[in-house]
Amino acid sequence: MISKIYTIALVGLQGELVEVEVDIRPGLFRFNIVGLPDKAVTESRERVASAITNSGFAMPNKKITVNLAPAELIKTGSSYDLPIAVGILAATKQITPPPSSDIIWGELSLNGDTRDTTGALAVADSLLRLNRNTFILPVINAQEAGIIEGIKLIPTKNLAMIVDHYAGKTNIIWTRNSEKYKSPETYSYDFKNIVGQEEAKRVLEIAAAGGHNVLLTGSPGSGKTYLARGLPSIMPRLSYEEVIDVSKIYSISGLLKKGELVATRPFRSPHHTSSKVSIVGGGSFPKPGEVTLAHRGILFMDEFNEFDSKTLEALRQPIEDKVVNISRVAGAMCYPANFMLIAALNPCKCGYLDDDSNDCICSSFEIEKYKRKISGPIIDRIDLQLNIKRVDNDKLINLSLAESSSDIRARVEKARGVQLSRYQSLGYRGVYSNSDLTNTLITKNTKLSMGSKELLRSSMDALKLSARSYFRVLKVARTIADLASDVQIQEQHIAEALSYRLELGN
Repeated sequence: MISKIYTIALVGLQGELVEVEVDIRPGLFRFNIVGLPDKAVTESRERVASAITNSGFAMPNKKITVNLAPAELIKTGSSYDLPIAVGILAATKQITPPPSSDIIWGELSLNGDTRDTTGALAVADSLLRLNRNTFILPVINAQEAGIIEGIKLIPTKNLAMIVDHYAGKTNIIWTRNSEKYKSPETYSYDFKNIVGQEEAKRVLEIAAAGGHNVLLTGSPGSGKTYLARGLPSIMPRLSYEEVIDVSKIYSISGLLKKGELVATRPFRSPHHTSSKVSIVGGGSFPKPGEVTLAHRGILFMDEFNEFDSKTLEALRQPIEDKVVNISRVAGAMCYPANFMLIAALNPCKCGYLDDDSNDCICSSFEIEKYKRKISGPIIDRIDLQLNIKRVDNDKLINLSLAESSSDIRARVEKARGVQLSRYQSLGYRGVYSNSDLTNTLITKNTKLSMGSKELLRSSMDALKLSARSYFRVLKVARTIADLASDVQIQEQHIAEALSYRLELGN
């Protein structure tokens, strides 16, 4: 007797339909799973056998073959327990065979109860694309999956509930949470508490408005870290589409709180001893790294040049392409990585180069060696570069509140609204800010005055700007113009954008 159950395998963030075929034939007991299963899937044989027996059903003492098709797709994780168990019960006629429109997914405990399984939100989001409308899953994951509209959820506490459901003995009712998500109004860090540093706050406002990368240099205690940690408080709120996008990443990573979405822009701050794999992703079975966990948010890398050089060079592709491609023997994955890079570093090894209060003790050779830790191609990919000076002691002593983050955020959201409206009207999919534009699109959407054209032309020669730097200057100038509510990029917009590339050169 052969039964067919359908489930979903996650390939990156995208779900692929998997057919679970169960064949039971006479012979000595043997339980085989084929179709490129990993160790977690292979171990489901023991979990499924115990779950079926301890739920009061009969485990057939025959030759059992489970085929997970398509065979070329590597199957990972414990979510195949539930469909395999249902397939065995259907093949032995202990359960009414589920319709092909039903997706069954989840892990089982030895007593037949369902367990928490990562990735429910990403799986639920894939159902409609795969022309499926019913999702049977562990009850603990229902709140998470219920965020996706347009699908029917059947949450189950154990294997017996599924049997009763298909026998028509129970009517499982799921009440969808109507409250989609909340974005907080208060943050731990607020720009009103940052004394001085007006130029740095201006740079971060531009970065937030256009989604640009920033490099902050300055001596210890100049406020680089505080400024970076205050950036989320002026970032525009996530749209609902972005919320789902980010939450799916945290769902497959097992970092999503049950029943909650990631409603604020991620802020990831890995230590400088972090490995290349932890930053860009990877492993035997590729998993998201920090660049993906920071998608639609901020990746803050303090002590930037203390990171391993190979790790820094690995950032080139995700910064440029907004995705990270990971290839391993187990398979190739493409994860989104559209983040804002905020890098901070000291100007030299001792940290006091050009400091007004302390003398630098580094030799010219040490200073040059220190700067060479960061390659030119990485610097070239950072839109805004600024050297921060210490705040005068008089300003610190005579503390007065500055402009609040909420006021700055209002300007940022207005500029983002202009960008979003512009690019949606042109039919650009996936473009939420100026930083998302390709070189072709920024050329099409850039209106330069005569003065700004001449300034840009002369500056390219004088500063020896690369082609990449040229387009990044245009993107920053476009953002500055949006903050000023100017349709056309003016000379002063180009001048300001260029001034933020002078600190470290190109």
